[in-house]
Amino acid sequence: MPVLAVKDLKKHFPVRKGLLRRTVGQVYAVDGISFSIGVGETLGLVGESGCGKTTTSRCILRALAPTEGQILFRAAGGQVLDVAALGRRELRPLRRQMQMIFQDPFSSLNPRRTLLDIVAEPLVANGIGTRRERLERVVELLRLVGLRPEYMRRYPHAFSGGQRQRIGIARALAVQPKMLVCDEAVAALDVSIQAQILNLLKRLQSELSLTYVLISHNLGVVSHICDRVAVMYLGRIVESAPRAELFFEPKHPYTEALLHAVPLPEPGSARRRSVLSGDIPSPANPPAGCAFHPRCPRAMPRCSHEAPLPTRLPGGHVVACHLHGA
Repeated sequence: MPVLAVKDLKKHFPVRKGLLRRTVGQVYAVDGISFSIGVGETLGLVGESGCGKTTTSRCILRALAPTEGQILFRAAGGQVLDVAALGRRELRPLRRQMQMIFQDPFSSLNPRRTLLDIVAEPLVANGIGTRRERLERVVELLRLVGLRPEYMRRYPHAFSGGQRQRIGIARALAVQPKMLVCDEAVAALDVSIQAQILNLLKRLQSELSLTYVLISHNLGVVSHICDRVAVMYLGRIVESAPRAELFFEPKHPYTEALLHAVPLPEPGSARRRSVLSGDIPSPANPPAGCAFHPRCPRAMPRCSHEAPLPTRLPGGHVVACHLHGA
């Protein structure tokens, strides 16, 4: 049994208009996705802005209540719980095992609190340890993420962006979680600092047996840290595969277009480009059939009215495309 298994997850937001705020439609932010993550594995969720990556992560953590589907999480005692069906009281002890690292290291830290208060906050909120024990835990966490314990009396404005993200990681690790959701965790950092934070995350994963869900639009970051990758488009997963398989042999036209948009590091080198036409459809009014067909350079007549089913291919690939289906 994996640490996390998401089955047919949906999250729809109502569209309301008029004085009486009547519901006139739905925004299909996440529209029936399924995936699983093993112990110590990193799954990358990639796709264009607005494809539903962050909504998926918030549903996993139950910051948002799903519309439909199951979120099966294997708790510390081995019991499998459906996070989507739990009430607030039942969720509280489970939240200690699932934590989040936020995108913006500047706005995610309270500027009025010291480093000690910020990192110890999850311990205080969960009633863990005495004041002295919490102090010792903060010292241990700061050393773990590469910060000096004597900094704990300083405020966030005294730290650089990379140091602030290390503080955010220390805070997420305070309650010893099994799984971390990293929502664009390095997007706001300089490239050199990004590499340091990614290497830190890999080291922590190895030392603490952590499982990661990495939300990113940066395929370079995904290729560096992820074991498997799931590509999202308009609320659906169109392709998932082990990292090497997906990067070197993509099966879905959308995945090919994403990879072709990444510049090559060699000056003067060129690659065949797959240029998509048109704009991303509105998630409030997705196209019939395959959601990608209005922009797909290889669309067939059946794509406009028949939604493709996920098909398993050799190499661990799962792709939802009529080019590879029955």
